[in-house]
Amino acid sequence: MAATTPVQAPPRVDRPGPEPVRRSGAHVPERSYVVRPAPGAVPVLGHVWRLWRDPLAFLRSLAGQGDLLEIRIGPKRAYLAADPDVVRDLLQDPRTFDKGGPLFDTARRLTGNGLVTSRYADHRGQRRMLQPAFHAAQMPGYTDIMIEEFEAEAASWRSGEVVDVRQRMQALTLRIVTRTMFGELASEATIDGVQECLPVIMDGVYRRMVTPTRLAERLPTAHNRAYEQALTHMHEVIDRTIADYHARGRDEGDLLSLLVNTRDPETGAPLSDQEIHDQVMTMYLGGSETTANAMASAFHLISEAPDVEARLHAELDALPPGREALREAVGHLDYASRVTTEALRMRPPVWLATRTTTRPAELAGRRIEPGTILLYSPYLLHLDPATYEAPDRFDPDRWLPERTTRRQRTAFLPFGAGNRQCIGNGFSMIEVNVALATVASRWTLRLAPGASLSTTPAASLGPGPLPMTVQARPRRETAAPATAATAPAPAKAAPASAVPATAGPAMDAAGTARTARAGAAMAATGTAGTATAAAGTTATATVAAAKAAPVPVLAGTGTTAAGSEDVCPFQRTAAPGPDSVEVAR
Repeated sequence: MAATTPVQAPPRVDRPGPEPVRRSGAHVPERSYVVRPAPGAVPVLGHVWRLWRDPLAFLRSLAGQGDLLEIRIGPKRAYLAADPDVVRDLLQDPRTFDKGGPLFDTARRLTGNGLVTSRYADHRGQRRMLQPAFHAAQMPGYTDIMIEEFEAEAASWRSGEVVDVRQRMQALTLRIVTRTMFGELASEATIDGVQECLPVIMDGVYRRMVTPTRLAERLPTAHNRAYEQALTHMHEVIDRTIADYHARGRDEGDLLSLLVNTRDPETGAPLSDQEIHDQVMTMYLGGSETTANAMASAFHLISEAPDVEARLHAELDALPPGREALREAVGHLDYASRVTTEALRMRPPVWLATRTTTRPAELAGRRIEPGTILLYSPYLLHLDPATYEAPDRFDPDRWLPERTTRRQRTAFLPFGAGNRQCIGNGFSMIEVNVALATVASRWTLRLAPGASLSTTPAASLGPGPLPMTVQARPRRETAAPATAATAPAPAKAAPASAVPATAGPAMDAAGTARTARAGAAMAATGTAGTATAAAGTTATATVAAAKAAPVPVLAGTGTTAAGSEDVCPFQRTAAPGPDSVEVAR
């Protein structure tokens, strides 16, 4: 085993050399770091075999081994940031440690130059143009769509039946993304096509991420053919929808309208159709599987913790009935927010990420050369016993403000941090809370008899197939059914023109049969129609609605999920410099 080498953070003086060295960590008191090779490397392969065979076990084995660990991927050397402060330094310097490495390079071939995969030079402008779509003023319209979809799904279940919760959550998140993206252009045929294609695409992306050579993806295998066909169809759906929008020539009040109508605040230039295509593909990949995995993991963890389930039910049972009440309450579900936060800690969908070094730098006192690949793992940080007591225990109350520490808040990274923090984190938090509220208020879920479950690392981390038996809970009294004469129209997201360009950020296999069953069940229980007030199409109306539906808070972290008022702990530690862009407020 290699010797452990403590490295003292050097004084802040210039290092002689042809290029200046970028030092990280000016905001952290001087400390000693442990920098060493990760244990377990074998000749020739290095750590490749352990990463391939059981990446989660390998990552957990690195807890306590050091602050910055050298990882060997065949002949190549990379570094894994394994300490929360070191990860903070990595993520707060996006110009030096840019998006890149094998994970993002593979994703870039799929999404093009979208927000998630774009380099530093392009990202700042893209984020400015896209942030209005995730402003708090837009959330009430999105929330209405979420509630409608989850209520329809929950109404379609039958007590005693076995439901693949992971598959149903995937189908629902895809429907929600499609409807918020395309609005009235989101036909059932479009939704069905996306639902068929995207799981195949995500599987193909992960296979390409973990395969060390591109030779395998050129072979005429069944997997490769299915991936190429699904990708081609997905591109056709997006291009056809963009063309349909141009043909209509009017603002539909959806995300696509905002993408088409937005202008760069500095140049006034619009997005090209290819740029719009790349952003739509990015939102599909970032807004469906990761959120579905978060929901599925939360439902499974709740089912294994009866005390947590009872407290969640008590909070939900105290809500007034009706969709409007739920929309107003979704940002105030205190215990549900802690449940969501704890589920994201234990099962972070984004479990491993990479960066590439663009210029000479120092990290944890070690000189990092340009071109060096750096990794960080929320999974490793979230389950480190040095940070979280009993990390395998599902304990939502660990996020009570009086119980959390600075280290715990710093280590909690389900959405990343800094100016590359996920722009849709507020959207996702609302979606998970809506899922918990609509499903858990009606049903208890238990893993089906004989089913086995394992956490599955792929493009995102989730439970894989999750067959659960649903049992009806006692029904609460519902509101009087809406009639055609009295029910207001469903709220839509505000048109792009309603939000200033400088505003801040932010079916399953049953298909039509599921919709028919849901419609019948909703009609029978008096919940047909959309009993919500329209959000309106002016900035005044959308802002007023936003006050009634605040963005949920990541419990115990002091962070609003949209970064709207209280930004993430990483950003509170230092004022933004010329190379950083704060998550817009």
